[in-house]
Amino acid sequence: MITPKKTSLFLVRLSLAILLSFISMVSDAQAEGKVYLDITASGSRKINMAVPSFTGPSADLSRELATTLEKSLEFHGIIAIIPQQKYAGSASPDWKQLGADYVVLGSYDGSPSAINFEMRLLDVASGAMLLGKKYTAASDQKQSIIFKYCDQVINELTGEPGIATSQIAFISDSNGPKEAYISNILGDKVRQITRHRNLVISPRFTPDGLSLSYSSYHKGNQNLYITELNQSTTTTTISRHKGMNLGPAWSPDGSKCVLTLSKDGNPDLYLMDRAGNIIEQLTSRSGINVSASWSPDGSRLAFVSDRSGKPQIYLMDLASKSVKRLSYQGTENAEPVWSPKGDMLAFSSLTGGSYQICMMAPQERAQQIQVTKDGGHHESPDWSPDGKQIIFSKREGGGQKIYAILKNGSFQRQLFAIKGNQTYPRWAAKK
Repeated sequence: MITPKKTSLFLVRLSLAILLSFISMVSDAQAEGKVYLDITASGSRKINMAVPSFTGPSADLSRELATTLEKSLEFHGIIAIIPQQKYAGSASPDWKQLGADYVVLGSYDGSPSAINFEMRLLDVASGAMLLGKKYTAASDQKQSIIFKYCDQVINELTGEPGIATSQIAFISDSNGPKEAYISNILGDKVRQITRHRNLVISPRFTPDGLSLSYSSYHKGNQNLYITELNQSTTTTTISRHKGMNLGPAWSPDGSKCVLTLSKDGNPDLYLMDRAGNIIEQLTSRSGINVSASWSPDGSRLAFVSDRSGKPQIYLMDLASKSVKRLSYQGTENAEPVWSPKGDMLAFSSLTGGSYQICMMAPQERAQQIQVTKDGGHHESPDWSPDGKQIIFSKREGGGQKIYAILKNGSFQRQLFAIKGNQTYPRWAAKK
């Protein structure tokens, strides 16, 4: 028989058990880390961060290092930098009064050939050091060290590594003919990859980020090439069939690619190995088939076809070769690219008379989400390595420049201040 006294004792024990369980869960969460910030959450307040000049022998270098870190942190879209003018000259700034959530304190010393760095991320509210790192690097690698630490700070705050160490490829006519270039995220170290003195289009990084493929007309035909991105920049011809050799979508392991060939008249998709041998024809005279994009798990292929009358996005299961149409909204939809996690496709869509960047789940008749909503034509999208941002070229006022935007539609900005036009941007995770 259960008496009132026993019932009361039971409830007390139950309450105590629930309380202990809750305390255990909180302790586990604290032990595992922190509540990570969602960099794409709508309406989220940016993190206020201060990056004072580094402590070191050169005032100019001290400020240069801090500025590089500020710019690379801001690039991620979740951090607002507190201007140094607000606390310059203060021996011990009151970071909390200045509104800082976090502070990065850096110092360096060394010889002309090597620099020793120390950087610490401090939580203003608790006073705790969250991330302290020491590095030694050659003097010409100091920016790479700053980028590396930036990515670790972003990882500390969001649970995912940052993208400061990533590279961006694009086509530019800044030196005359349209050639392929690569750059860091800040656009202050731009490297010309091709010197064909002719039209180059459609650059694509290999999955390891160590090579760049592209189509070039310098031999008269639109041939497909691949260039290693080491100092020797060795270039190899992959495909030179008569007609189109365009837009390779690399398999996740980089051993194969899908490209468009028109050697038999109709532009169709072909599977090819890295040596240029055709393995299989994937489409056959069902309209123009271009802009292939391989899913991260290697099982599906998104591509564009006008088989229904206008360019639309289709999805092919590579095992069965079955094809279904995905896009139905917008007059035209083109240039699909998979997000790194494979949960979304970004693409350009002709909507209301202009091309806008949109995204959708890779499902038939999935809702189309418009990311850009401003004037001009937004084309050639690609995802950042962390899947948080989309890069694209914007055509406006007779010129084309490279822009980036968070996938929630915020923080759109032009990336590079480079003369001429820049098109076909592509993002790679590694240097």
